[in-house]
Amino acid sequence: MNKLRLIIATLLCAVASVGMSAKDLELADIQIRDPFIVPDAATGTYYMYKSASQKAADGTTVGGVVCYKSRDLKKWNGPYTVCTLPTDNWITGGIWAPEVHRYKGKYYLFATINTDIKWKGDIEGWPSYTYRGTQILRADTPDGPFLAMEKMPTTPIDEMALDGTLYVEDGVPYMVYCHEWVEVADGEMKVIQLSDDLSHSVGRATRLFNASSAVWAKPAKHSNGMPDSYVTDGCFLYTTKTGKLLMIWSNFGKEGYAVGIAESTTGKILGPWKQQEKLLFKDNGGHGMIFRGFDGKLYLVVHAPNNPGGQERAVIRELVDTGDTLVLK
Repeated sequence: MNKLRLIIATLLCAVASVGMSAKDLELADIQIRDPFIVPDAATGTYYMYKSASQKAADGTTVGGVVCYKSRDLKKWNGPYTVCTLPTDNWITGGIWAPEVHRYKGKYYLFATINTDIKWKGDIEGWPSYTYRGTQILRADTPDGPFLAMEKMPTTPIDEMALDGTLYVEDGVPYMVYCHEWVEVADGEMKVIQLSDDLSHSVGRATRLFNASSAVWAKPAKHSNGMPDSYVTDGCFLYTTKTGKLLMIWSNFGKEGYAVGIAESTTGKILGPWKQQEKLLFKDNGGHGMIFRGFDGKLYLVVHAPNNPGGQERAVIRELVDTGDTLVLK
């Protein structure tokens, strides 16, 4: 039965991908939040992944992911469907911040899934406490289809978690993720070990730092006596040419949504971590990730502006690795 379900899911994803009207586009034509770009050396193709949820026949939201393809980071073709959540998943709500990582010859989709299922009553003037977590799905190629290995979240189910990303240290895989400010007010960055096949987590999560530890982070003020809140978004790990371990992540600064840099004082994932004072990207854009282009150059991609109304676009900027930090060129 499981094999039959796998075959049906694969066929459905293939049909959906073929059936979509793929177009030649500029980056300015593609509305996208939380862009994630994977250079596939085997085909000389850049893959950019985007959330693409759909409405089911019963009106419920079913999470999905599409990709766009490019040879030069300028002209893009798509969208192509690469994932639709299975109907018997732990939840099937909208997907945020899809990331794809190549690991041991396979491709793994880290997808933050949302639902309107509440686990705690509402508080006036505060967002609802609903189930939210990052789940890992697997495919043989960057084109998908990405299928669930286990139909439960990889982050702890009793946490509002999001934006999981992969980091491998000494051969051991870890997920770094954000513990949502909605639950803890002062958003946390956490890490949890993964099984060797990335199908599930191992042990308990460890807090790396809180958002308020960054001097540039601007708190949101709330009424009704609720505490100030600080956001943790969009974590991504990078090791500099001198071996320094950095993490880029997003919060709000003086000029809007921004990307800051934290550094591990030990060069290890458990830190301790300290925040660099200078922002990497401050112009009302964020949720960044870093990739090496086929031209050998290092790039940052973020969405900007971080405004409502579908204005967000992928912005790609060249980076310089100084050894101690990262700066925009």
